[in-house]
Amino acid sequence: MALEPRFHRVAALHRRFVNREDQRAIFDEELGKVGDGPRVLNVTGVGGIGKSRLLREFEQRAQSSCMVATLDLQVPAHRQQEDALAVLRMQFGRQGVRFDRYDIAYAVLWQRLHPHLGLTRRELPFVESSEVLTEVLDTAAGVPVFATAVGLIKLLDRGADARKRRRHLRTDETLGQLDQLPGADLVDAVTYLFAEDLRLSRKSRPYLVVIDAYDALGQAASDVWLRDLVAQLDQGLVVIASREPLPWRQYDPDWAPIIRTLPLEGLSMEARMELLTDGGVTDPHLREVIAQASVGVPFYLHLATDSENRRQVVSQDEIMQRFLQHVDPDERRYLELLSVTRTFDFELFNRLAQAFHLPAGRIAWERLTSYSFVYPASESRFQLHQLMTNVLRTRLSTAVNQEAHRVLHDLWNKRAHGTDAPTALREAAYHGLGAGVLSSDRLLDYADRIAALGGSQGVSGLVADLRDFLEQGEPDEALDQTARCLAAEAAVLLGDAEKINKLTPERSWSLTSRAGARLAVAAGHGRRIGGQTAEALNIYASVWEGREGPERHPAGLWSADLHMAQGRFRKAFHLASEVTADSPADAQALRGDLARLLHLASRFSYDFEKAEQHLRDAQTRYRQAGTVIGEALIKTNLAELLAWTDPVSAVAVAREAVEANNDLGALHEAGKAFTALGQAQLAIGHFDDTRTSLDHACRALEKAGYRSGRARAELVRASLHIRLGQADQAMASLRWAVDELVAVEVYPTLLIVAENLLGILQRTDDTISAAAQQARNDIEPLDSLEALEARMNEHLQGLLT
Repeated sequence: MALEPRFHRVAALHRRFVNREDQRAIFDEELGKVGDGPRVLNVTGVGGIGKSRLLREFEQRAQSSCMVATLDLQVPAHRQQEDALAVLRMQFGRQGVRFDRYDIAYAVLWQRLHPHLGLTRRELPFVESSEVLTEVLDTAAGVPVFATAVGLIKLLDRGADARKRRRHLRTDETLGQLDQLPGADLVDAVTYLFAEDLRLSRKSRPYLVVIDAYDALGQAASDVWLRDLVAQLDQGLVVIASREPLPWRQYDPDWAPIIRTLPLEGLSMEARMELLTDGGVTDPHLREVIAQASVGVPFYLHLATDSENRRQVVSQDEIMQRFLQHVDPDERRYLELLSVTRTFDFELFNRLAQAFHLPAGRIAWERLTSYSFVYPASESRFQLHQLMTNVLRTRLSTAVNQEAHRVLHDLWNKRAHGTDAPTALREAAYHGLGAGVLSSDRLLDYADRIAALGGSQGVSGLVADLRDFLEQGEPDEALDQTARCLAAEAAVLLGDAEKINKLTPERSWSLTSRAGARLAVAAGHGRRIGGQTAEALNIYASVWEGREGPERHPAGLWSADLHMAQGRFRKAFHLASEVTADSPADAQALRGDLARLLHLASRFSYDFEKAEQHLRDAQTRYRQAGTVIGEALIKTNLAELLAWTDPVSAVAVAREAVEANNDLGALHEAGKAFTALGQAQLAIGHFDDTRTSLDHACRALEKAGYRSGRARAELVRASLHIRLGQADQAMASLRWAVDELVAVEVYPTLLIVAENLLGILQRTDDTISAAAQQARNDIEPLDSLEALEARMNEHLQGLLT
């Protein structure tokens, strides 16, 4: 059978009988309205009615007058907000749009999601096409960059000819705020800057954004990011294809005048009959039956004209089945096997054919890809029309379906060693689920590999695939726990305590599995971030005491950290020693964190000699681990230590720490460094400088929401007031600091400091004294409470005289 010529004939019939003139006129009318706010043309209709074909016509029609970019939401990666923006950015970038601010913001978001990695050329999908990021990496001369807005703009300033060109970046208000934004707000800022850059670069050309397969987003909540993006695309036209009209008006009535619906109806009976006649269906009765069964949907009429065996048909599904019976058996088998894929290419087609002992080769490939229901996808791959996919999958037995998934799982695993490893790993995991070969632990391994390669968005996609798999199959508690674990860990990176706690209702995890233990640790982080310190400690302790393996190490670390912060120094030391002994020798970052914790416990015990020893140990381990964040933390802690032991040297170190932490966007650490600078300046008698440094510290700490750090800064301010003889102001500062420290339940030794400062003022305050007495009851000193207070008083006298 001459299948390829038949395809071209059917395409010609489609153009003849499907009247697009009215639809083109509506499109042209909407395109003419761009520039006065967002415009949406919503093409609606049942599957197979021709929405995708019409969208491609609109693209071609607009090419000469507009910049055009497309999203196909059937492609899994396009459903994730950050990935979708990157796809659009690449397409518009090739048409001359500059995305300097968006590129910087995307890099900052990527860094927030991958704090363990430095930015290099291979990490982001569009580095090579981004002039601003290319310049950053060229200036860095091969050294991995830690991407914060402040740090990236500083690197740009070092470029040979950058200062004048980049002035707009240095003064941009949104870029200046990126490093301090919470995770969810940072994602919104990335979308905002994408739309802003597109708006500024539009010049005299409007733009068209075409979005196919809206329904692939699934639940309504999944389209929030799309609504947010479209609302900001106010200088172009967005065309969205969906089966039903967009439901956005029910969320906000302001969408009503923005969205115009363009419904696609089935062909008239006259057009159906004529199309079937020209397609070779000569029996009048059969023509009428097929025309009725197709409901005028071109997809089914095309299949009917392709079928030589035209027996009685009564439904669209039967038209589909008749077509598949008509196709050559090998070709039908190819299509059935390819229905298991999400996208496919020639190599994948060949591998499936070989695995199932089918003849393959270029001729067979070209015959398949000539069908109207096979159309291009991203990365030079192809997709089957969803209607065809749904029918084809039902024809596969469970055994064949799983074997096909297994073959694809193996192929994508091999591709995971190539250039687009995160995508390959996600597809390997998807097919592994379908093949029934992935356990919870193996899924975690895939997620960890994706994250280690800088693809945290791919982890979000993997979670979406896992949730789809669970919805379609039998309940699986282990996999459900894995999905919640990965989603909660992603929320931890963004500091989203509300989302973490929603994913981890009380005791909704099992410590008998890796996923359960990791989910519990994420639950602890959610409670800690949200200020539920006691509950967080209980969760961490349960993981440390009830679980073997590496999952217990972060739980042990954070347990020790909270014990330290609440003054149980002996317990903190003991637990930190246990975690160190249990951790791998090469876990240098973890061991650095533990050594730094011991430094803090010693420093808050006012044993500065031991504090210095532990800080040097932490510094060595961080350097061996190559962690930029660790090095900056050391600078802050060293400045805080020297503010007590060598205030003259502390001034320069504290300034370095401020700069290092500002470069990393670590606002709370910069605030602590400013506090150390103020304390050092107070000790050497530079009171005006002290006041300025403490003002900087308080602003930074308040912006970061770091209450205990802000209270510590206020205690230094109280000390300044004492040195200046301002007793009433000193009392106000002491009361405020004590109230904050009691509220957040940390650093009890500072409550005793406050009472000692009260004594120096020769004042009394029942609240401060009661808080100090409770602190004495709570503290577990490393030696004795008397020795701790003796050291504290000695150093306080040195600060205040």
